[in-house]
Amino acid sequence: MTERTIRLNPRLDPRDYAAAYARDGMVQVPDLLEEAGAEWLELALEHDTNWHLSLKTPEGGKLLSPQEMQNLGRDALNKQAQRALLEGRDGFSFVYLAYPVIPSFLAGQDAGHATHVLLQFFNDTPFIEFAKAVTGEHRVTKIDAQATWFRPGDFLTLHDDTGAGERRAAYTLGLTRDWRTDWGGQLIFHDKAGDIERGFKPGFNVWTVFKTPRMHSVAPVAAYAGGKRRSITGWLRDDPPVK
Repeated sequence: MTERTIRLNPRLDPRDYAAAYARDGMVQVPDLLEEAGAEWLELALEHDTNWHLSLKTPEGGKLLSPQEMQNLGRDALNKQAQRALLEGRDGFSFVYLAYPVIPSFLAGQDAGHATHVLLQFFNDTPFIEFAKAVTGEHRVTKIDAQATWFRPGDFLTLHDDTGAGERRAAYTLGLTRDWRTDWGGQLIFHDKAGDIERGFKPGFNVWTVFKTPRMHSVAPVAAYAGGKRRSITGWLRDDPPVK
């Protein structure tokens, strides 16, 4: 059996992207990974991932496992999703599928899953140094990750990714092929007046990284969308080492 690996595209030079990031506070890096690794991630998200339901509740964000979703039943799940949709009218809310990479990895679940290998790749020295060189954030100590799948109707409303000071930048690694612009699902950046500064349609093996805090949202995916809007998302962080 061929060993599955994830490697940085050796043709990439971070200097090709650092100036744009310094100027705009965001940049896209196409073909981030070697092709075989990106394709392995794509297949894992399609066939080998236990997707959870991530949604906003009055108490905060909730992540429901497949078993919890089954126990709740369709009617109760629909009520929770509708409540999250209504919350989006007046403030922050979201509904989408997610796979909790870090908790699953730490619990020893789904051993060898492609996203676990990606998490280790992100946190090895070569990629950490690449990310620092692109962003100029030389205090970054680790990179976290979750997998996301926005289905028709799923959304993520306006927010700025403010944390406790440890989030230096946010990123997405797109794993979506052949996406039409009118299918929605764009990562959208907003200015103070509420106008759109910039938007990126879902793509494949493209790393989008932007400085935080910054106002952004994910446009709802259209009901008629014919593709699967999947990505890996997370933050470049400067948390102090665990003692």
